[in-house]
Amino acid sequence: MEQPSPPVEPPVEPPAGESSPALPSNGDLARIFHEIGDMLEVKGELVFKTVAYHRAADAIAHSPVEVARAYLDGRPPRIAGIGEAIAKKIEELARTGQLAFYERLREEVPPSLVALLEIPGVGPRTVKQFHEELGIETLEDLRRAAEAGTLRELKGISEKTEQQVLAGIAALETRQERMRLGHAETLVETLLAELSDVPGLRSIQPAGSYRRRRETIGDLDLLAETDRPTELVERFTALGSVESVLAKGPHKAAVRLLRGPQVDLMIMPPGEAGTYLIHFTGSKEHNVRLRGMARDRGWSLSEKGYLRLGGDGEPAVEESGEAAELRSFPTEEEAYGFLGLPFIEPELREDRGEIEAALAGTLPALVARADLRGDCHCHSDWSDGVHTIEQMAEAARQRGQAYLVLTDHTVSLAIARGLDVERVERQRRIVAILNERFEREEAEGTAPPETSAEGFRLLHGCELEVRADATLDYPDELLARYDLVVASVHVSRRQTREQLTARTLAAIRNPHVDVIAHPAGRYIGTRDDLDLDWGAIYREAARTGTALELNGSDERLDLSDVRARRAAEFGCVFTIDSDAHRAEELDNLRWGTAMARRAWLGPERVMNTRSRAELLEWVAGKPERVRA
Repeated sequence: MEQPSPPVEPPVEPPAGESSPALPSNGDLARIFHEIGDMLEVKGELVFKTVAYHRAADAIAHSPVEVARAYLDGRPPRIAGIGEAIAKKIEELARTGQLAFYERLREEVPPSLVALLEIPGVGPRTVKQFHEELGIETLEDLRRAAEAGTLRELKGISEKTEQQVLAGIAALETRQERMRLGHAETLVETLLAELSDVPGLRSIQPAGSYRRRRETIGDLDLLAETDRPTELVERFTALGSVESVLAKGPHKAAVRLLRGPQVDLMIMPPGEAGTYLIHFTGSKEHNVRLRGMARDRGWSLSEKGYLRLGGDGEPAVEESGEAAELRSFPTEEEAYGFLGLPFIEPELREDRGEIEAALAGTLPALVARADLRGDCHCHSDWSDGVHTIEQMAEAARQRGQAYLVLTDHTVSLAIARGLDVERVERQRRIVAILNERFEREEAEGTAPPETSAEGFRLLHGCELEVRADATLDYPDELLARYDLVVASVHVSRRQTREQLTARTLAAIRNPHVDVIAHPAGRYIGTRDDLDLDWGAIYREAARTGTALELNGSDERLDLSDVRARRAAEFGCVFTIDSDAHRAEELDNLRWGTAMARRAWLGPERVMNTRSRAELLEWVAGKPERVRA
């Protein structure tokens, strides 16, 4: 909820002969407050204080009001995150063009120190220690100190830590700046909202790798259909979140966002969106195949449409001297249809056989988020989650799910407060009490209106740890009492391929393990995949009917789309799960679904598209499948 900012004094006119300071833009204010947050972080200030400055910066960047002007005029806007302390700083910047607090921080914390926070594994406390004890101020200073073996002389810094710092610097210098899907979604939705009311705008939507739902995103692409392109380009390039304008013209503009990616805005003439959407969604390889098909038919394909070619392969000019015929279409369906192809879903456009399948009429009917009846993997505050069991269940019920499987960690994962047997039984009783209430409310007609037509039940499960010796955390008699069991490998990740594969196979072959959670154990960009014999995993999972999870956390997206498609070729089945640790993360199902679609999966392959009764029937059949 937005809070009123404190009133400011009326503007003071500058003395005669003196000019007023340049009024900072929203982008200027956002940059300054982000830098303040960074410098406070290096100084070791409390987290809530640094976060407050970053949140204020984001809110200002996306404000539709010129914030400094409003403060100078004595009419401060209501902006969430702007409290009294930050409001006074905005007023000082608006009146004087400077901020004493900011300048003082810059003297105390060299700006180059902030860059050290980007090194993986190097936090504010360590940066402060490097600076105060060794005088390190730059990335190069840190590299030289690590190479000379100087860092290990500091308290708490070992030779291993020193090597990790060097590896982190190398990774920082070679990494490609890419965003997770959730971050990209936030930026896209914010930009679309800020541009939605521009006069003449008929439609605006994202394209590029984000529309194809690649697991990480580089630049963002927006496609807009408008009668008044100049006004849209002007609004786009003047947004408070824009750090710099890279290009600006009547049909295209490009900007770099403050602390963000490049965003390209392309203008589509009204009624001609079909080929524009295909071209700017990509992929490049998919588009090359389409252009080849068009040329074989005597046409040149670009974003503007299909241009007729003459016998010499050049645009065919009419006898009257008029330009060659250009065919454009309002929809992608029509643009694909011109080549004799059905519509190809954006997630499939990677030149991985989708053209051949389209020509043969064998494109799959892809699973959709609406097909999912439930979620087989989530956590509560009983282990490493944030919200209570009841809060998680209510959030799932209000999302229209028919079931949610509670899968808190098991006993040996102490870092995640894994449950011992006594806590398991206490938790089981809570699940039963909640389900009695849900059933009663459904019978009385007092359940939330969003409740699934088949009602909602919380299923009791666990995320079962597979120990380093390939044994499981709980005995079979306890596992048999769960509604559903997901198993995973978290510890001893540096074992050999044979050991890691044996551990995963032990879980797959257990008659009471139903799902292998995040099978590769990865965190995108920060933790490598487990070194497994994937062929052996796929074969045994297919034989036993053990599902492989498509984990929807955008930090994991595990299995990847490539592995999931390969697993499907072996005959594997899957679940699409949120791995939610807080209620809002239940929406991670959308990212898991995106990976399933990129893997060409239909709903028949995904076990949680089944009703609750059908899911439990499948679980009950696992012992027989293992024996087969």
